[in-house]
Amino acid sequence: MSAFHEILFPLDIALRSAGGPQRLTEVVTLGSGAEERNARWAHSRRRYDAGYGVKTYQELARVVAFFEERRGRLYGFRWRDRLDHSSAAPDASVTPTDQVIGSGDGATDRFALVKTYGALHAPYRRPIAKPVPGSVRVAVDGIAAAEGVDFTVDATTGIVTFLPGRIPPLGATVTAGFLFDVPVRFDTDYLEVDLSAFAAGAIPKIPLVEIRP
Repeated sequence: MSAFHEILFPLDIALRSAGGPQRLTEVVTLGSGAEERNARWAHSRRRYDAGYGVKTYQELARVVAFFEERRGRLYGFRWRDRLDHSSAAPDASVTPTDQVIGSGDGATDRFALVKTYGALHAPYRRPIAKPVPGSVRVAVDGIAAAEGVDFTVDATTGIVTFLPGRIPPLGATVTAGFLFDVPVRFDTDYLEVDLSAFAAGAIPKIPLVEIRP
């Protein structure tokens, strides 16, 4: 990913902010009244508004400083999504069998982290490119592997690499558990802050948008 800073947006502000996934669906209504629908994006794109998390002048100043260092929309950064930042079910602990990330063939040593949503009709596999360093746990056929002994993780890309002699054998299920951040950027080059309105309780608009690795 070009123009990206491996830094986390202030966590206390992010966890009070608003936002979620966005899809782009093209809907055509036919003369009969029936619809034809087509997904324009293979992956959802998350949008957030950090303004909801800013409650004090001190927090506002921190966001302005963060915005300036990122040069507005120029540099991406990490964002912690309060609703969705773990491979595990809500309120559950991360385990090395949370998500299936591949199947061994005896030769492939690299596997990309993914998180699967749904199971019955059309499961969606979301690429995870920004795992939280030190949080990734891996298993092969349910047997936990050790980081640094059996595998390594690139926390900037979400790639798990098995070390020589530790490559998953043919047919082995490779699973992983992890915490993760969302790669985002500011979706504006202008922060309009009205201090008089802020003092009266108005929420500044600070839009963020997910970016693709």
